Amino acid sequence: MRFVRYDTPAGARWGQIENGQVHELDNAPYNGGRQTGQVQTADRVQLLAPVDPSKLICIGRNYAEHAAELGNQAPTEPMFFLKAPSSLIGPGEAIVVHHPEHATHWEAELAVVIGKRAWQVSPEQALEHVFGYTIANDVSDRDYQKADAPFGFGRGKSFDTFCPCGPALVTEVANPLDVMVTLTCNGEQRQADSTALMLHTIPRLISFLSAIMTLVPGDVILTGTPKGVGPMKPGDVLAVSIPGIGTLTSPVK
Repeated sequence: MRFVRYDTPAGARWGQIENGQVHELDNAPYNGGRQTGQVQTADRVQLLAPVDPSKLICIGRNYAEHAAELGNQAPTEPMFFLKAPSSLIGPGEAIVVHHPEHATHWEAELAVVIGKRAWQVSPEQALEHVFGYTIANDVSDRDYQKADAPFGFGRGKSFDTFCPCGPALVTEVANPLDVMVTLTCNGEQRQADSTALMLHTIPRLISFLSAIMTLVPGDVILTGTPKGVGPMKPGDVLAVSIPGIGTLTSPVK
């Protein structure tokens, strides 16, 4: 199933996509939302990020070649940081480069959305707590990351617009443990690797995080980015694609 979140004069609404139509829901799908009977044509709604999380958790250096390209060691256990949920934007919304004098990089990622409360779950139980998957771009101000190391990445990661997400939240991906994540900048491919290259798998990440904090429905885990990150500039157009989910397009200004 495919779900979206979209803008209306009365505020954000959730919807389920069926045969090119958006069927409005009375709540988030991971909170048991049901169809209200209101229907719109899919191409006539303004999409928002298809998540509304209490926590936006990012996994760092989860691909060995990405860690190496930035001169970092690959971690022996999951490395994570929190990104402000206010950084979320939807498909087609612009990434704003707040400090053009800084190196601001793209990071294409598969995002996992929690569907059931998770506290101290085992890796074997972990996928039972997943509602679905979407696409995210963990935009990063490298200058602030370096300035704030080793204390945290929050400032460099949390500017408004620094987390494009979408276009949909899907409950089924053929094999999320081995799916291609691809990013193009102005039509030129810059990232393309499989999630099979993750150092720490999705079940391992959920188990690890749930031993530290309670994960609740709607929480989002950005699972890390493969090699090929690079700087963006105003006028660029970034597109992140994952089979079964779609393409997330973001202009840069």
